[in-house]
Amino acid sequence: MLPQANQPGGQVNEPLAVGTQLENYRIVRLLASGGFSFVYLAHDETETPVAIKEYLPSTLALRANGESYPRIPEQDLATFRAGMKSFFEEGRALAGLSHPNIVRVLNFFRANETVYLVMRYERGRTLHEHISRHRGALEEAWIRATFAQLLNGLREVHSNKLLHLDIKPANVYLRNDGTPVLLDFGAARQAFSADGMKLPPTFTPGFASPEQHVDRDLLGPWSDIYSVGATLYACLGNALLQPADQRLENDKLGPARRVWEQKYSHELLETVDWCLQLHHLDRPQSVFALQKALRS
Repeated sequence: MLPQANQPGGQVNEPLAVGTQLENYRIVRLLASGGFSFVYLAHDETETPVAIKEYLPSTLALRANGESYPRIPEQDLATFRAGMKSFFEEGRALAGLSHPNIVRVLNFFRANETVYLVMRYERGRTLHEHISRHRGALEEAWIRATFAQLLNGLREVHSNKLLHLDIKPANVYLRNDGTPVLLDFGAARQAFSADGMKLPPTFTPGFASPEQHVDRDLLGPWSDIYSVGATLYACLGNALLQPADQRLENDKLGPARRVWEQKYSHELLETVDWCLQLHHLDRPQSVFALQKALRS
C-alpha cells in the first residue's frame, strides 16, 4: 500500500518474521518499509486480509537478529515514547472516522513495546504508480472526478479537527474500482518531530506546504490544500515540484496555467496555482472552497 523506502540513520531494522502472531492477526508478508514504520499484510482468524502498520522509527530504535522487541537507547526512550503516544492517538482518531475515501482503521493495540494500527486491506495501486505507468497525459475529467472524491474524504478529516500533513501521490491509493483512498497520515509525527530532530522527515519536500518547513504555528486546512495542489500538479505532467522552502528563497516553479495551457482547461490550471500560493492566506481556506473551484 505504501512505497518502499530506505531507512535513514545508518541502521536497518528487521521486519517481524512471516508467521508472527499479533493478537488475532498472523503476518503474511511485508508490504512496505520506511524510516518511521513497517506495513504488513496479515490475516485475522477468519483469514480476512488486513494491513498492519507498526510504529518503529529507525533513528530511535533497532530491532535485529530475529527479535520481536526493539532496542531503544536510554537517551532516546522519552522521544520514542512520545512518538508512540502520538501514533496511538492517531489510531484512536482515525478509528473514529468512517468514510469511503479515508483509510479505515479497524483496530489499534500495543505489543512488543510498540504500537500497531490495523487497517482494511485495499487492492489497487497508488496514484504515484498510476502516474508513472500511464502513457500520455491524464484526462482532465478523470482528474476532476478522482479529486472530487478524495476531497470528500479530506473534508471529513478536517471536520474532525484533524490534519493529514503528508498528502502526495504515494499516499493516495486507487482501488481497483478507481475510487481513491487517503493513506498514511503524518499529523501525529508533526506533534513531536521538533523534539531533538531525531526522527525522519515528517513531510515530503515538493508536496509539503511552506509552513511545514518554516512556521508550524501557521498549520491549518490550507496546509493540506497546498499538498493537494502539489499532487494535482504532479498529475498534470508527472512533474517534480520545487520544495516550498526553496520557493520562498527563489521561486522557480512554473505556474500550471503557463506550463500546461494547451493541455488542460484554464479553470483547472488556475485552481492548481491557487492551491500552490506560498502565503497560506492566499490559498483556498477550506476544502469546500477548493471543491467549488474544481466543479467550475
